[in-house]
Amino acid sequence: MSSPAAAPAGRTVLAVVVTVLAWASAFVAIRGVGEDLSPGALALGRLLVGTTVLAALLAGRGWIAPDRREWALLAVCGVGWFGVYNVALNAAEQHLDAGTTAMLVNIGPILIAVLAGWLLGEGFPRWLVVGVAVAFAGVLLIGSATRGPELDLAGVLLSVVAAVTYAIGVVAQKPLLGRLPGLQVTFTACAIGALCCLPWAGALVADLRTAPAGSVAGMVYLGVVPTALAFSTWAYALRRMDAGRLGVTTYLVPPLVILLGWLLLDEVPPALAVVGGAVCLVGVALSRRGGRRRAAAPEPERLVAG
Repeated sequence: MSSPAAAPAGRTVLAVVVTVLAWASAFVAIRGVGEDLSPGALALGRLLVGTTVLAALLAGRGWIAPDRREWALLAVCGVGWFGVYNVALNAAEQHLDAGTTAMLVNIGPILIAVLAGWLLGEGFPRWLVVGVAVAFAGVLLIGSATRGPELDLAGVLLSVVAAVTYAIGVVAQKPLLGRLPGLQVTFTACAIGALCCLPWAGALVADLRTAPAGSVAGMVYLGVVPTALAFSTWAYALRRMDAGRLGVTTYLVPPLVILLGWLLLDEVPPALAVVGGAVCLVGVALSRRGGRRRAAAPEPERLVAG
């Protein structure tokens, strides 16, 4: 017979799986529609769709008014993770393939673990440090396997910008989830990100006039699944896990992106990249070893849909 605690743990694992799969698909989708939608326009379109879906999910659930500190953290998360991150990621994939971009962006979990240990008081558990080191070695292997003369410095720098804003956004989001519902946090940050991208409204209108239906559908998919759904399941998991440990699970994204890119974009990964992906998986497994920290029991009314 399963204990009452088993169900929340199972839902948390499911939330992590959904998040990782959705975010992996996002790298490939961005690469696929990048020829028809400019980086800023794609970011705005994606965030407008995501905000609309999240607003529908939030309807009827009530609203907890954020205090001044919480608004400041929401602004950091919305501007950084939803605004700057999306524009930088879209621009990076104008220069680099999806797999390479995913690998470079995934220095983010290392930054999350460091910032969470320092700013959130999560500390640096031994197995977390070991898992981060091993997973990062896998990222380096994949990076070495995909490095070539075509590697674009602008794409690398843009990917690093995305990684930094991703890490800052996660660390800013974590304290919010102690009092505010995850869905409300996600909606508010997404709406703030959309507001930041409004300068590209003209570009979005112009691009939508000429973009094929498949690219428009790709933009809508990015707003519904990797944004509205995956950011909600991420917030759900983040309320129940340390930011550092949860961040390390995103090391699963690059191997999945390489596989999807191979199948959908005909980007064949070198053998060393496959080895690097396996090393990433080992790192994630190692980071989950040892005693788990006891997560605070969530209030039922604050559960995120998904």
